[in-house]
Amino acid sequence: MGGKWDIFKSRFVKDGMALVGGNAWAQGIAFAAYLVLTRLYTPEDFGLYNIFYSYIDVLIIVSTFKYEMAVVVADNDREAAAVSRLALRINTAVSLLLLTVSLVCYFLFPFSVFNYSFSLLIAPMVFFCGTSRVYTALINRFRRFRQIALSEVTGATCGVLAKVLLGLPRLATTAWHSLGLSLGTVLGRAAANINLLLCRRRLALPSDTTAEERRAAGRKFRNFPLFTMPKDLINSFSYNLPFLWLALYFDKAEVGLFALALTCTFRPVNVFNSAFERLMYVRVAEKVRAHQTIRADIVRFFKYVNIVALPLFVAAFFWGDSLLGFLFGGRWADSGYYLRCLLPWVYVMLTSSSLMFMSSVFGRQRTEFGFYLVLLLLRVVAVVVGICSGNFRLAILLFSMAGMAVSAALLVWYFRLMAHYENKEV
Repeated sequence: MGGKWDIFKSRFVKDGMALVGGNAWAQGIAFAAYLVLTRLYTPEDFGLYNIFYSYIDVLIIVSTFKYEMAVVVADNDREAAAVSRLALRINTAVSLLLLTVSLVCYFLFPFSVFNYSFSLLIAPMVFFCGTSRVYTALINRFRRFRQIALSEVTGATCGVLAKVLLGLPRLATTAWHSLGLSLGTVLGRAAANINLLLCRRRLALPSDTTAEERRAAGRKFRNFPLFTMPKDLINSFSYNLPFLWLALYFDKAEVGLFALALTCTFRPVNVFNSAFERLMYVRVAEKVRAHQTIRADIVRFFKYVNIVALPLFVAAFFWGDSLLGFLFGGRWADSGYYLRCLLPWVYVMLTSSSLMFMSSVFGRQRTEFGFYLVLLLLRVVAVVVGICSGNFRLAILLFSMAGMAVSAALLVWYFRLMAHYENKEV
């Protein structure tokens, strides 16, 4: 076992450090920028920005029908090329439809949510995010992890520069300032896409896939739009309920304080999750196709993650609020309450989200969908309680407890899937 593990360890660590290192730089740049951005923009500005991004987070699920996830598990490169082209075509059609709806609603329904200044940026942002996910899946299949990391750094750098320039005091009374955070995000994602597109063109993929091949790939991987897409849509919608629903009833500044705490907890975790979820997905999918054991990989991953994460989360729980006030200024000190509410949930999710590919590998998307239906119900109850009581903080506390409970249940289920595979196939 030692020799095999040494080979796995060297390759795993090398690929993992490439992804985590690139993501860490990208997220580090974005996080460091918050030291400046929180002094250029108000909590209200951040509240509106997170409302904008919540729409993107939901709509991006629909834009590709989740077919990009089939790229990694496709049997061969030709099938991967076919399903990726199908996803890109769906993304283009959905983005054009969103642009049409946005334009019509912006001019004909001035009192709707589409009258926000950022509404016309929704369609281009969805388009860039959709193409980025497809290209990343293809590059991931070929293990070009450094290119993925480079794209993340490029996008983060360009986005931060745009946000800072648009937030300068001389623009404070202009429309450009109100769009600064949203427009900067769109420009950053567009810049990242350019690098991904250049890398995609260097891959040895067939370019002559036919319409029939795309339709065949669509039928073969129909579980992704039938179960993974609704599951992710429900999860994204329920995750963004504080911005989609609570924000309609409470002060935007309070929403902005919560948004900062959410950023400070989820941004570091997403650095890890986005990297190792891609890496583990490829690793486990390959082993399952070869009927090899996956237990050692997953158990070691779980153990080492928790050894490193536990002391960091304990420290953040007790001293994080003081640090937030020091870093971002006195008007952001109240974010500390939301930080403490979120940390237990984020700690459990740190592992469960990195293993979410397990349902795709074993074709168990339908069962996983049930977990997210329960999560949606619990989060709706949390939001309704908060609205009825007029207590935003209570809503966030219950919201976080619901996320922690379902994340823990999912983690147990992922380990049961692993055990069932080991007993049956290995």
